[in-house]
Amino acid sequence: MARPSIITGLDIGTHSIKALVAQKKGSDWEVLSYAEVPSFGLRKGSVFSVEETSKNVQIIMSGIEKDCNRRISSVFVNIGGSHLYVTPSDGIISVSRADQRISKEDVDRVLQATRAINIPSNEEVLDVFPREYIIDDQKGIKQPEDLTGVRLEAKVLLLCVFSPYFINLTQAVLNAKIQINDVVPSPLAAANAVLTPQQKELGVALLDIGAATTSLAVFEEGDLIHMAIFPIGSANITNDIAIGLKTEVPIAESIKKQHGTCMVAKTSSADKKDQTKKKIEVFDKSDSLNFTKKNLVDIIEPRVSEILDLVQKELKKINRQELLPGGIVITGGGAKLPRIKDLARDTLKLSCEIGRPQGIIGLQDDPALATVAGLVLEGVDSGGDGGKVDIKGGWAKFKKWLKNFIP
Repeated sequence: MARPSIITGLDIGTHSIKALVAQKKGSDWEVLSYAEVPSFGLRKGSVFSVEETSKNVQIIMSGIEKDCNRRISSVFVNIGGSHLYVTPSDGIISVSRADQRISKEDVDRVLQATRAINIPSNEEVLDVFPREYIIDDQKGIKQPEDLTGVRLEAKVLLLCVFSPYFINLTQAVLNAKIQINDVVPSPLAAANAVLTPQQKELGVALLDIGAATTSLAVFEEGDLIHMAIFPIGSANITNDIAIGLKTEVPIAESIKKQHGTCMVAKTSSADKKDQTKKKIEVFDKSDSLNFTKKNLVDIIEPRVSEILDLVQKELKKINRQELLPGGIVITGGGAKLPRIKDLARDTLKLSCEIGRPQGIIGLQDDPALATVAGLVLEGVDSGGDGGKVDIKGGWAKFKKWLKNFIP
């Protein structure tokens, strides 16, 4: 009897590296093993030390292999960092067939034509996201294949990346003797796990707050229409608390998790006054800290508001400010900060919810697992078994480079 199919997601983040192995059970996928280790060698979501990152990948993969008693040869891995960006582009071709029926080859050619843009030599187009096709001036077409026409045009978003960081990431994984099935941008992986097709169709923004970066991905009519990554995350909040309360970063992180909130709770005037004056005491090794809930809000709220202001600016760029019926979905470790949903709703004037990963049985109900869960679901959508999925998107240079390291 054949062993069940498995898929492994590897989320390489600034604060930690997470690995999730899921196996197929009937028509569903369930958790086979999960592990997390501290991450070293990344800065603002980008790999700067291949050696350190590779060492940590080896540690987590060795542990997870022992836990599930399986040899894991390949993974779906994420790429993050503010060096990722999207830019609009378009391409136009003449339909090749004599009967003017548009073939898959025509669609591939027009998408390839959209890549012919001027970008710096140290950047690369990772993927192409079609927004619409135009056939002989007829706009708004989503699936042009098998339709007829003389001229085919595509309007797309190109996802671009700083090549050295991409190479560092892939090198770190390959040095750990692990093959790469696909490299998926972190916000798109998280979207796989927390957004429904209905939300993407209506128009929704996903806000993924990680330790060192915050990602925004906007979807409409089922397609990605905008993406941005900001070099600011929940670790900045921790650092602010450490500075504001004059304490060490580990203690500040503990205070954030135990007592942090984005807003003072809505209570009666007497209770609210009590919250602003009641002292919270936290004991250090040799000293103690005293602060009020309002002291903490005065530190946390401005930093979260800064992130939300950046989101608002991005929504203004694409004329979607206050105009997303699906609202905003907040995920990532930063989504666990109390009352962040209320602050986001008040600031962005949109409905707001916390996004938790769905689609994998037995997975913790934790927004911090959205990206690693989304990587596994990317594998499910791509065909199931790890090791059988090609790196997509026409990354000719990178695929040629990767072949030098993959046996």
